[in-house]
Amino acid sequence: MTTAQDQMDTRFDPALRGIALAVVLGTIMTMLDATIVNVAINTLGHDLHVSLGTVQWVITGYTLALSMTIPITGWAIGRFGARATWLISLVLFGAGSILCGVAWSAESLITFRVSQGIGGGLLMPVAQTLLARAAGPGRLGRVMAVISIPSMLAPALGPLAGGLLVDHLTWRWMFYVNVPVCAVALLLALRLLPRDEERLPDSRLDTLGLALLSPGLAALVYGLSQIGEASDGTSALVGLVLGAVLVTAFVARSLRGAERTLLDVRLFGDRGFAASVTALFLYSAGVFGVLLLVPLYSQAVSEAGVLRAGLLVAPVGVGAIVTMPVAGRLTDRLGPRIPGVTGILVVLAGILACVRIDASTGTVPLAAALFVIGLGHGLVTPSIMAAAYRTLPRAAVPGAATASQIVIRVGTALGAAVIAVILQSLIRSDGAGVPAFAGSFGWALGITAIALVPALLIPRTPAPSAR
Repeated sequence: MTTAQDQMDTRFDPALRGIALAVVLGTIMTMLDATIVNVAINTLGHDLHVSLGTVQWVITGYTLALSMTIPITGWAIGRFGARATWLISLVLFGAGSILCGVAWSAESLITFRVSQGIGGGLLMPVAQTLLARAAGPGRLGRVMAVISIPSMLAPALGPLAGGLLVDHLTWRWMFYVNVPVCAVALLLALRLLPRDEERLPDSRLDTLGLALLSPGLAALVYGLSQIGEASDGTSALVGLVLGAVLVTAFVARSLRGAERTLLDVRLFGDRGFAASVTALFLYSAGVFGVLLLVPLYSQAVSEAGVLRAGLLVAPVGVGAIVTMPVAGRLTDRLGPRIPGVTGILVVLAGILACVRIDASTGTVPLAAALFVIGLGHGLVTPSIMAAAYRTLPRAAVPGAATASQIVIRVGTALGAAVIAVILQSLIRSDGAGVPAFAGSFGWALGITAIALVPALLIPRTPAPSAR
């Protein structure tokens, strides 16, 4: 029997809309900054008088800082509160952006990008925590649709914004543009986010866990990123082995029940959380591989410019925006499994069209295939992200948000690494032509298809105790 309180808990009320607006404005900056610099690598190398190998660390340093910072999110939320952690993160990100804009050398820019990444690494898991706590199980699908907006727009808007800023202003404006956005996000957060009530002032940081997990994740992400770059594979191997050892040691320690561990891996004992996060890991690996291949295909086969190649990814974001609101409502009404599985099937149909590309395939058919991928993506991300939290107690949400972000980040790095290696192998055997890319799209199709297995294991409705 539905009570008046239950009906109230399913409404997307003004307070929840305000929280959603505040956090989306903050998270979209970090997503854009992960891609906005990509189109300016050559410009940065020329202006700063360094090699492309050196300037690549402007991207890598930011990514590694994000990866190392995410694990402390759960502790920071418990110690200082979600609202305070959000405000601190915005200040760190904004200050890092200003410093990046005034950088005088490659070394200073890389250092300031790391400081920017420290703030950015906290924002997404804190945003998910704020929204999941405020929404409750009855509105999770819709709020996860909202928080997914930045990840949908970033692949298209990042390269476009970077290209326009570099062409018409200077590369420094790629960072200065964050400052007014960050200022507005701070004002909205101060006005709209609820005061912190769930705090543990005596909470101590798990320094041993931090010493194991953060460097371990950074080493894994670095090793994966180097698989397609290092000629002898030494850097990749060292990073992967070191990362695997450190992360394994952390997991073993957490499973032994160490007090106040940085991240409670026993959360994976919950069927809904484990199935959802595993599906997100595999799905992120497959789809991120596709997003890596499309601009490369456009430049290598169609001989498109950098900006045009980046714009070719835009149909994914457009398609996702179309289906995201539907995904949120369906998830809250039917549970996350039906829209999640349906979305993966739609994505697979779009990738299959990419697999069938040949020398006669023009831009329009490829853009149509990417639009289909976007339609499915808009169904998958909100529903499966919501599924990760539906059966968990409220107190476990910060740890769950941290764990899911870690898994997704490793999944995207793994997908990029695997597809890069496959593409290079096929190019060596077939030449830099259409068959090499078609084969690589085929591998991305297979990885994404495997995500159907854990997605089918997601509980259809939340457990009664989660309601």
